[in-house]
Formats: sequence, C-alpha cells, structure tokens
Amino acid sequence: MPAHEDPAVRRTYDAVVIGGGHNGLVAAAYLARAGRSVLVLERLEHTGGAAVSTRPFPGVDARLSRYSYLVSLLPRKILDDLGVEVTLRPRAVSSYTPAERAGRPTGLLVGGGEQRTREAFARLTGSDREYAAWRRFHGVTGRVARRVFPTLTEPLPTREELRRRVDDEDAWRMLFEEPIGVAIEEHFADDLVRGVVLTDALIGTFADAHDPSLVQNRCFLYHVIGGGTGAWDVPVGGMGALTDALAAAARRAGAVLATGHEAVRLDTDGRTAEVTYRTRDGEGTVGARHVLVNASPHELAALTGQAPPEPVEGAQLKVNMLLKRLPRLRDPAVAAREAFAGTFHIAEGYEQLAAAHARAASGDLPAAPPCEIYCHSLTDPTILAPDLAASGHHTLTLFGLHTPARLFARDHDAVRDALLAATLAQLDAHLAEPLADCLATDADGRPCLEVKTPLDLERELRLPGGNIFHRPLSWPYADGHTGRWGVETRDANVLLCGAGAVRGGGVSGVPGHNAAMAVLEAGTG
Repeated sequence: MPAHEDPAVRRTYDAVVIGGGHNGLVAAAYLARAGRSVLVLERLEHTGGAAVSTRPFPGVDARLSRYSYLVSLLPRKILDDLGVEVTLRPRAVSSYTPAERAGRPTGLLVGGGEQRTREAFARLTGSDREYAAWRRFHGVTGRVARRVFPTLTEPLPTREELRRRVDDEDAWRMLFEEPIGVAIEEHFADDLVRGVVLTDALIGTFADAHDPSLVQNRCFLYHVIGGGTGAWDVPVGGMGALTDALAAAARRAGAVLATGHEAVRLDTDGRTAEVTYRTRDGEGTVGARHVLVNASPHELAALTGQAPPEPVEGAQLKVNMLLKRLPRLRDPAVAAREAFAGTFHIAEGYEQLAAAHARAASGDLPAAPPCEIYCHSLTDPTILAPDLAASGHHTLTLFGLHTPARLFARDHDAVRDALLAATLAQLDAHLAEPLADCLATDADGRPCLEVKTPLDLERELRLPGGNIFHRPLSWPYADGHTGRWGVETRDANVLLCGAGAVRGGGVSGVPGHNAAMAVLEAGTG
C-alpha cells in the first residue's frame, strides 16, 4: 500500500510504530523482514525525525545535518542485518582546541597520526607527560568500549554481569562508581586537556564534572564506547542519507510508512491496542498487537492519558552555518582545513566548563559559553552543490553546552541573540578574521546562519524541554525496574523504541533493534 493512502484501509497490523525517526525505521524494518505487518505513523511530512538533512538557506544548495550531526553508536550489525548501504567516513583529525599560552596563540590538535598528536601535546604543555596520560586514559576507555559496546544489542545484562564483562575494577570505579571528574583530575594536570576529556560527559547533559548523580558518567560512557572504538564518523550525504536508506529498507521489507499522520491517542488492554491518528483530512484508528513508540516517555504518557514523568530539559544551542571560506586562525601552527576537520572546541577548558555550568545553574547565561564546532563538508563535500564546493564554501554546525532551557523562558529571542553573540565572540577570539566576514549569504542577501535553542527543539521535534536524549541517560544494565531489553513499559504490548529507552540516545538504532527483538520474542499471541 503506498504511503499516501489511508492506513485504515487495513484495520489491524501486527505492529504500529509511532514516529518515523531512525529508531522507528529500524524497528519497522526488522519486524517487516520477520514477516510482520507493520505501519509507521509519522507526524511530519517526511521520515527521519531529528536525523535529517535539509537546505535551511533559501536559494543555497547546501544540505546540512540539521539537528544531529555524527554517528558513533550505530552498530554495523544493524546496517548489515537490514541491508542498508551507507558510508560512514572517519574525520581526518579528532579535535582541535585553540588556546593562548604566555600571550601567544597555540592549540591542541588530536589526530593526524601518533607523532603529530604527541608533538601537539608537547607544544602545548612543554613535556610528554600529558600525552602519556592521554594514552593511558584512552587505553582504559578503549578496553571498556570493546567489552561494553557489543552488549547494546543483547538482552540487558545485570550490573554484576556487566562488571564481570568489563573485568577491570579500576576502570569500573572510574566510569561507573565515582564522578568522572575524579578520574580526569587524577590523570591530567593541564586545564585544557582536562576540559577536552570532560566534554564527552557534557554533550546534551547539564551537569558538573563532580555531579553525585553520575549523569555525566553515563553521558561519557556512551560517547566513548561507540563502535568499540569511540570514533565519531560523518555519514556521507548527511544524516538524511542514513535515514532515507533506513526508510527504503523498511519499505522493501513491506512496512507501510504513512507521513503526515499524527498519533493522538493510544488505548491498550495489554494484549491488543488501538491507535487514533490525525491527518489534514480528519481522524482515523488502526488496531495492533504491539505498539512501538519512537517518541519520548512524556509523549507516551500524553498518548495514553497517564501522569507525565518528571520534567526534563535540554541544555544545548545548535547553530547551522554556511561559509564562503574557512576563517584563518591566530595559531600559526595549524591550517584552518586541519583545525576544522575534527571537533573544534571553544571555551572548553576544565575551569571554563565548571564556571559556565555554575553560572547557568544560577540562572544566568555563561560569560564564556562553551561550544564545539563541526565542519562536515571537509569530510563529505557531496553535501554541497559542485559550484559551492569548488568555490571553497563549507558548512559549520555549532553545538553549545550549558545553556539549559530555563534560561530562555524569560525572553526567548533576546536570550538567544545574546547567547549567540557571546558564543561567536569566543570563537572570534581565536580567529585571525571575524567569522561574520566568512559567512555566505542566501538568495535574499541574509547571512547563512540558523539558531536552534532547546525550546525550538521542543516545538519542532517534541523533545521534552529540548532534551536530545528524552530523559537522563541510563546505565547499560538492568536496575530492577527495566525489562529484558530495556524497552518495556507498564503495558505488555507497548514498547519504547526511541532515545528514552534504556541504552537510548544518539543516532544508534539500538532502541529500535531492541524493541523489535522484544516483539519477536513475544511471538504472535
């Protein structure tokens, strides 16, 4: 049945998936390949959710990964199982962090070969000590990654089972029991190096390095275990290429993808369910044995009429840009093409991150907003039209930290503009020319720059409070309240298959895979 036809033409499906983001598409493809009848209801006019490519600037043929940027947690197993062909390309360097030492511009380049990285550490710190510590620290996280990552697509282990699998008590204490700030301070002496390490604990997570809840440790863990290596890759063609390929795989398997169909109610007795949906032409209903919800726990509560979970909020600023050229750096030792090829850290020293968190927690904008920047077109020029690529244009996406949704509640636009200005000022301090001079313009003569706050993400993507993980990330083990796969809800035939599931978050497909496995294990009864 074509996607534009009314799903009610068929009254009942084995499974209805609410939400056509990447996890919902993974779940639909697995179930359809197993012979189940599957319907995906997607509110928007396209699939992909937050993992999409768009042309945000009028008259400019540049396809930006608008909301989510990189891929690390997506198991190769999922792509192979579903016959999805997509290229994930490594970046030339891991990161560059500009700094000023003794009144001179310098920086830390990580990547480009072991010798180049060693020399960069020595140039910044004056010795080999921090580089040796870096190697030891990431040797530990690498071993944990190789042991933990394969468990993400297996039934949830218990805490003790995962501990035995890690088989390293020092690593377990460092990552699972003590605030990550303890380990960072034990291993490293240089403030800038400490900050670069800590950033993996703060992406989408508003916390201090020593937060006793260890939410920062959970974020750190997911950022360093991806693929068993912790590497973050660029999907060639942009995020939209990945989700388009997943949608095609689901269709090939026989799933029906109905865009422009918003689920508005879910009724279930635990054995069968009925989903009410709305289109521009009215409302309809469809029955299902199982319903997989690729939306937040807050959205699930609204669909079922249950009490909502505790409020959550996001804490990130997203800025999409197109440049007519990369800006020159003040640091003479690194070319712009190399510095921007990885993650470009700004105002992310250890003390800067602590100060930004403390200020935001008190209700004020950070004086020096921390952020990191990605230039995907250096790794994948296909996202630009040939004439743009040939003339030196490049995309930049900026991810700002420690900007919780609460800060924007007073005067959204004024706070957004002030935060953007302060963030770009931090970047300009390390450039030999203002970034504004490098911005391309759209067909209307306006700078190619788009800003998204947590409240924008809540409105556009229905992320609760703009939280990109739907709720605080969980440990990748059972805690007594989770089911076999970490996707179960209070209703036996309703499963979470989005970022709010255990082992959710990021562009991984893991919750979609695990929800499909839970359905297949349950059989057809």
